[in-house]
Amino acid sequence: MCGIAGIFHQNTAKPVDPARVEAMCDAIAHRGPDAYGVWTAPGVGFGHRRLSIIDIEGSPEPMPSADGRAMLLFNGEIYNYRELRDELRAQGAVFRTAGDGEVILAAWQKWGVDCLKRLDGMFAFALYDLSQQCLFLARDRLGVKPLFTASLSDGSLIFGSELKALTAHPLLRREVDPLAVEDYLAWGYVPDTRCILKGVEKLPAGHYRLLRRGDAASAPVQWWDVSFAERRKGSAADLDAELLHLLRAAVTSRMVADVPLGAFLSGGVDSSSVVALMAEASSAPVKTCSIGFDVAALDETGHAAAVAERFHTDHRSRQVSQDDYAAIDDLVGMFDEPFADASALPTWRVCQLARESVTVALSGDGADEAFAGYRRHLFQAREDRARGFLPAGLRRPLFGALGAAYPKADWAPRPLRAKTTLQALSASSEEGYANALSVTPPALRAALYTPAFERLRGDYRAEDPLLALMRAAPARSGLDRAQYADLKFWLPGDILTKVDRTSMSVGLEAREPLLDHRLVEFAATLPEGFRLRGGQGKWLLKRTMRRYLPDEVLYRPKQGFVTPIAAWFRGPLAGAARGIAASTALARTGWFDSARIGRLANDHISGQSDHSRLLWQLTMLDRSLARLGIA
Repeated sequence: MCGIAGIFHQNTAKPVDPARVEAMCDAIAHRGPDAYGVWTAPGVGFGHRRLSIIDIEGSPEPMPSADGRAMLLFNGEIYNYRELRDELRAQGAVFRTAGDGEVILAAWQKWGVDCLKRLDGMFAFALYDLSQQCLFLARDRLGVKPLFTASLSDGSLIFGSELKALTAHPLLRREVDPLAVEDYLAWGYVPDTRCILKGVEKLPAGHYRLLRRGDAASAPVQWWDVSFAERRKGSAADLDAELLHLLRAAVTSRMVADVPLGAFLSGGVDSSSVVALMAEASSAPVKTCSIGFDVAALDETGHAAAVAERFHTDHRSRQVSQDDYAAIDDLVGMFDEPFADASALPTWRVCQLARESVTVALSGDGADEAFAGYRRHLFQAREDRARGFLPAGLRRPLFGALGAAYPKADWAPRPLRAKTTLQALSASSEEGYANALSVTPPALRAALYTPAFERLRGDYRAEDPLLALMRAAPARSGLDRAQYADLKFWLPGDILTKVDRTSMSVGLEAREPLLDHRLVEFAATLPEGFRLRGGQGKWLLKRTMRRYLPDEVLYRPKQGFVTPIAAWFRGPLAGAARGIAASTALARTGWFDSARIGRLANDHISGQSDHSRLLWQLTMLDRSLARLGIA
């Protein structure tokens, strides 16, 4: 795992100042504390920060090919590198290292861009072919590893693992994209379709760019997609056996490392499944760690301890409290862009805990997206069935009126909070799911904005890219489209961004076996009844894991990794909540109605409504703008 940064002049081979590449690398030094390297040639400069995981003493980067005709920057891991190395060596390739980076170089020289389909792993890399005078940028299938790019006024393209690598370049303009602010308010993060800074782009997951000197700039090309259009046939027993084989292969392939390895353990289905399969494949106790909270209703450390005892792991845990709020500026610095998934705080803390004893940790991320494990998936399927009973011409006015009239009862028991469901039934399947995913719905966003910001936003709405993605999805049903949106939009923008930044901030490599692409492709072909059944998500996964885990782990209500910010903002952090409306950075923008924010804060503190997520969003936006020096 590493940090990469570079500069490429596409039109002319102008010299690249090594000092600029060094500055970009220095900004992401945390991603690679073990080694450092810079390489320049006419029109190109590469910089690398290395966290040594495989072939610790060898594999320095930037790495030249055996014939010196290509140079590589690589962030990630290729899990099938040994098999590929044997195949390529049999066809004449020469290898000087025992690592996976050199395999990418040889694969490029043998297969060109088709090498990507041969790579099993998580990666973002830049490869410069000196003989062809071209730059090849690529990102893994699901977007586990990030890659930012920007075109500058001097004709160069710069790229890096994090936005801070790009902002270290003096020619990058720091101007906020107001449409990214709209996106952020809607989702709680800036999705991969946009960046908080104008002119900066994120290479989409499963895409590559090939830029040849002297040619016109090329757009990203999709090299992988997941399809929900087919349905796998077979008995439950057959599919169960196939899934178990895929799970074992995914976990064991990610246990290859030349450094200490462990796992995150929450005590839920997904992380417990990974730990169970690790324990099966390991002769030594698995090192596990978990994080708890000072609010008992949200604390899962007892469940994690029970799983740890079951598999005799070397387990440790630690607690997060409201005192950790003091570290908010550290969180802001990790993400560069505003990022309001409050579980980033405990994720960071569990990464810190893991790093005390291991350098690589396996996580359970990805199973909910692939196997329909979120409660919103069940609601989506049920709402789609209900939509089928009434034509849109009747459904929209009927449920729209009921949804508008029904009170927003955050304080009420969950079955009585019907407003969201009624509003969803009045909308299309895609619109209903967009509403389910959003943190701040359109009406509330509009109420927060000033007329000045409304002019900047124009006709754009944050839901537009998501709706277009779902409508074009290779899918059969509303559930299919929802899961496709999760895998292509929510997962890389939120979950994987959170894990990458928090883990790399402490020099820890996180691996996600449940996002093995073969596993995801298999799950996408399952009939809906093998994903959702009897009010339960992840039906086949839970059936398969009954070999290892008791029902109290598999079927207890899903808790989620939720930080108790609602309670904190009503208690010890109430003063911070009231202060958001007058915060300096937000006030300077002139984008938000300060009086409206003040009323929302008071309503939350009094218990009248739950606005904790919005208050957290605005807090993180305020701090992010201040840190970027643009407000």
